[in-house]
Amino acid sequence: LFVANLVLGKDVNGSRNWIFIGPFSFQPSEFIKIAFVFVGASTLDHLQTKKNITEFIVFAAICLAFLFLMRDFGTALIFFACFLIIAFMRSGSFRTIFLILAAACFGVFLILQFKPYVAQRFSGWMHVWEHTQDSLGYQQVRTMTYIASGGLFGLGLGNGNLKYVAAGDSDLVFGMLCEEWGLLIAVLAVGAIITLAFFAARACRVGRSSFYTIAACAASSLLVFQTCLNVFGSVDLLPLTGVTFPFVSNGGSAMMSAWGLLAYLKATDTRE
Repeated sequence: LFVANLVLGKDVNGSRNWIFIGPFSFQPSEFIKIAFVFVGASTLDHLQTKKNITEFIVFAAICLAFLFLMRDFGTALIFFACFLIIAFMRSGSFRTIFLILAAACFGVFLILQFKPYVAQRFSGWMHVWEHTQDSLGYQQVRTMTYIASGGLFGLGLGNGNLKYVAAGDSDLVFGMLCEEWGLLIAVLAVGAIITLAFFAARACRVGRSSFYTIAACAASSLLVFQTCLNVFGSVDLLPLTGVTFPFVSNGGSAMMSAWGLLAYLKATDTRE
């Protein structure tokens, strides 16, 4: 799927992560999330060995390398966070996680050195009010303004203005929720995703095998981390990375991927 993406993909908003077939379009990286969790859980299901760990590390590195070539750094962050969760569940070692994070920081430094356009893309972070009319802050400034105008209970379905802003119903959908449905409903939507993580933690105690336990925790962590990137990116607490809000953002590939990840949690629940 990654190879097909590089060969057939089209650049959309700076990232080569879309394939268009006639009137249809899809993002292969969304479906690879399901495979990523499966490979991590199945590779490390049995007794931890150097061979198993090496296989998963190589697979993860290949995925991140393709995402780098596609310039889809938001999805790369999600894959990396999922990799950390799976690695920690099998090793239980904070030292291992620290070494992985140190290597990742070095990789980010190299990217910023040799790919200056990446730094430019995030240069508006925490300074969006200085860029209200250009690409560095236009979307987030309007998102935060419309969030405030929605108040606690919202303006009503379809009565908001964020729908007229690019990516208002996908990357910035948290703002649309706040504007039209109100802050209370938007916070409850975030809480619903976080609840999946608590469900996975509870299921760990009764999981039939480590495969289901690792898969459930990795899938729920992926959904929670993706939600955090979407929400905090919309309000400029994190750089806007262009990822979707699971089960809420407009998009067929993202919705199918979210349901696929949810299946891991259901499998844990029904196979005690």
